[in-house]
Amino acid sequence: MSERRVVITGMGVVSPIGIGLDSFWSSLIEGKSGIKRISSLDPSDFYCQIGGEVSDFEPNSYFKNPKDARRADRYCQLAMASAKMAYEDAGICEGSFDPYRFGCMIGSGIGGLSTLEKQHQNYLERGATKVSPFLIPMMIANISSGLVSMEYGLSGPNMSIVTACATANHNIGEAWRMIRFGDADIFLAGGAEASISTMGLSGFGSMKALSSRNDEPEKASRPFDKDRDGFVMSEGSGVVVIEELEHAKKRGAEIYCELSGYGVSADAYHMTSPHPEGLGASHCMNNALNHSQVNAQDVDYINAHGTSTGLGDICETRAIKLSFGDKVNDGLLVSSTKSMTGHLLGAAGGVELAACVKSITNGIVPPTINLDNPDDECDLDYVAHEARETNVDIALSNSFGFGGHNASLVVKKFK
Repeated sequence: MSERRVVITGMGVVSPIGIGLDSFWSSLIEGKSGIKRISSLDPSDFYCQIGGEVSDFEPNSYFKNPKDARRADRYCQLAMASAKMAYEDAGICEGSFDPYRFGCMIGSGIGGLSTLEKQHQNYLERGATKVSPFLIPMMIANISSGLVSMEYGLSGPNMSIVTACATANHNIGEAWRMIRFGDADIFLAGGAEASISTMGLSGFGSMKALSSRNDEPEKASRPFDKDRDGFVMSEGSGVVVIEELEHAKKRGAEIYCELSGYGVSADAYHMTSPHPEGLGASHCMNNALNHSQVNAQDVDYINAHGTSTGLGDICETRAIKLSFGDKVNDGLLVSSTKSMTGHLLGAAGGVELAACVKSITNGIVPPTINLDNPDDECDLDYVAHEARETNVDIALSNSFGFGGHNASLVVKKFK
């Protein structure tokens, strides 16, 4: 079988810095932070009282039947919104595709945490008979992929990979693999997350993983800065339409760029900490480059995992040096858009892939804001403070999750 090339033809983003691709991209280039004091609950009892919430979000407008929106956890509502945006952005017409060749892979690192909390409270206060019959289908992490497939009649491969903060990249990457192998021609793929809740804040808080810069929310997410004190939890979703090149051409689709490589690996080291030398992350990037058939020297931009944690930022820097060698001193640009969006957990990869695609099509690399005092061990060109205009032919996006799960995607200018 001849090699099947995969291209990106649609993108949908729901984020703390904008709903919709254009709003999201504009905020990135402006260096706008979406981190504020949490308003969806009273955060006074938590040591971390800040987060990246999606404001002015109306879920009903993204479902054909508003009743379905009411029966969906917030993470599913966010997933449906970005899926609808990507579907429409790709110019897909209902009934114009073979449903058994159109797949869906949308994951969530945590799933319907707020639904679980609410229904557990119902159980404690009112008894077992007052627990909603929708509890299970609303909270499970695979349901967003199922709901999107039902909304658009997609009968192709459908599943949901859960790998913490690497979730979206793994879903997109495995969808890419299935298109390459001929199991489908087109996919909606990505991730969604909505875990800003009492248990989300408590759980990550007990780990001391979150920033406590409550008095300066917009400066709290500061990847690679020596004054970083943890990540900032955010909500949102990112979904892309990827499809086989000839399929896209046949229907006259606008092609953003080519999704050319995907790499996976495991640290096999620690439950929450990355490998100290970045070995797993480096191997993951190498795999993605090999699949893409490009040399490390040809990569122009890396959208780093860059969470603003002490160990994570250092280990990723080491991994990049391992994989890219002299290129790190020869024009390689690295930035963390989490400095603006916060960490969208299982949705991060979908949102950040969109940032990579826009950097290629617009010739602009988004900045790492709040990088005021670089860590001595983080000494790459992180595009500090302001976006940079430059030609980007090839970009790589990293996502690394608890459990040592690593996933990298490579996109390049379509030719």
